[in-house]
Amino acid sequence: MKVGIIGGGAVGSACLFSLIMRGCAREIVLVNRDRERGQGVVTDMQYGAVLSPAVELLAGEYSDLAGSSLVMITAGINEKTGGATDRNDSAGRLRLLDDNAEIYREIVPQVHSVAPEAVVLVVTDPPDPLADVVRMLGHERVLSTGTSLDSLRFRFHLARRLKVNPAYVDAQVLGEHGLSSVFLWSSARVAGRPVLQSMIEPGKTGEDVRREIEREVRYANITIIEGIGASQYGIGMVSARIAEMVLRDERAVVPIGSRNPKYGVTLSMPSVVGRQGVVEVLEPEMSREEQQALERSAETLRQAVARVKTAPPQRKTA
Repeated sequence: MKVGIIGGGAVGSACLFSLIMRGCAREIVLVNRDRERGQGVVTDMQYGAVLSPAVELLAGEYSDLAGSSLVMITAGINEKTGGATDRNDSAGRLRLLDDNAEIYREIVPQVHSVAPEAVVLVVTDPPDPLADVVRMLGHERVLSTGTSLDSLRFRFHLARRLKVNPAYVDAQVLGEHGLSSVFLWSSARVAGRPVLQSMIEPGKTGEDVRREIEREVRYANITIIEGIGASQYGIGMVSARIAEMVLRDERAVVPIGSRNPKYGVTLSMPSVVGRQGVVEVLEPEMSREEQQALERSAETLRQAVARVKTAPPQRKTA
């Protein structure tokens, strides 16, 4: 199976590294605007890849993506460069949308021309509206990494409070990969027991704990950027796992972003993921509060996409 990666920056490199370590692809092509950097990343990793399952690495051009089953797009302006690291900014990652939509207008037609049947996985922030941009540009098979990573962060912080392994915590975040994301507390469980019942701490209410965890998850990216300059490794691992689901036609069920006709936009819901991308969306039971929050999240995304549709092109990026 062949996988393409567009963008050899921090996130693209982390995706490449994670793909190599998981051993789910037989061939990986990295396309980077700065060809010298792309070649450097591939050259560095190809030596260590000798220790992993056999894989051929290539720093290539768009034409080399022909025959790819999945293409990850990681290129674009990141949160630090784009000024999306203010916890008090209500726009959050959506601040990056206009600039990154312009970059996608240059990238997507080139991908589509050589790999029209590939599943495109949008990794660039903000991934949900950018997935809709990919569709506007004529490529139908598209996923957003969506709230896959948010859900893992949610599980991690719950598990740390409960002092259990995160693998045994069942919890999901839906909607936007951003500030309007929806935490499904009503169905969050460990051993079938509601998590809030297990996390009450002396001097704190369940609502106190809930707010603390939601804040840790919503702003995890900023905390990471403040430490190392880019949020890269977690999303790299998540992207490689999604690629594995697609390449192996796993029919795994995870929160992931896809176009949802009910909400009229790309957002994350628990979905069956296989060779063609999202095979089926499994909308979970939600409390009334959670359903209303999901509708607000969808409206936030619809407004963002509408802005992109009506904005004239401003610049081109090769």
